Amino acid sequence: MSLYDGVDLRLNVPHSARMYDYYLGGFTNFAADREAAGQALAALPWLRSAARANRAFVHRSTRALAEAGLDQFLDIGTGIPTSPNLHEIAQAVNPRARIVYVDNDPIVLSHARALLTGAPGGRTAYVEADLADPAALLAAPSLRGTLDLSRPVALSLNAVLHFIPDGAGAPDGAGTRRAHAIVEHLKAALAPGSALVISHVTADFAPEEIARVTGIYHSAGTPLQARTHHEITRFLAGWTVLAPGLVPVPRWRPAGSDDTVVTDIEASGYAAVAVKP
Repeated sequence: MSLYDGVDLRLNVPHSARMYDYYLGGFTNFAADREAAGQALAALPWLRSAARANRAFVHRSTRALAEAGLDQFLDIGTGIPTSPNLHEIAQAVNPRARIVYVDNDPIVLSHARALLTGAPGGRTAYVEADLADPAALLAAPSLRGTLDLSRPVALSLNAVLHFIPDGAGAPDGAGTRRAHAIVEHLKAALAPGSALVISHVTADFAPEEIARVTGIYHSAGTPLQARTHHEITRFLAGWTVLAPGLVPVPRWRPAGSDDTVVTDIEASGYAAVAVKP
């Protein structure tokens, strides 16, 4: 029996998670994904470096929060498993850590068993849900049965919010936009001491190249919206942003020789960690 039996992968349609897997050098991608990814790489040749830098940020931020005592993690927009996964990092620090992965991609669902293998003393769970419906996501029995939302939770929204574009006609720089409203809903459900981890694409450093990549993703059926430093800062509103602040991805507490050396332009994204007062 194949891992993908009974799963409609729509192999003829590019998917952002499989394209990201291709950038990282993975093998869970198909011809349509590689073709679209190739076009994106032609427009932004350093996309592979950006993907690796983002992956390194996920590792650093998870390790930092686990070392600070957080033992519950909610990772939304999990993507295709690439070891070490978030639970492996967290449970290496605290084997009793609990992790819930959330995604609405059928290929991630097909890999869920790999994500559910964690340290014996901890717990991992997978929830099939959509970030666009945060109420249903938070009500999922697997999430409620794994995480105690009355205690601090580390909420990871890494490289996912740029796939939630603003609604048509939304005023530029004013009002509550769709992505910000979703994040506020999630933040409100978490206890004091919880953390918000964000990485997000920006056009601040390479506007022409990011504009071309955005067009390629739109053509592939995946809306992509880069946001400015100011717009991404709004996701952190009301929470205490940890040092060094909202910075280019590779500048968030670089760990040294184990990190890929990437410039701000190559990263073309911001990252931050904030804590709920």
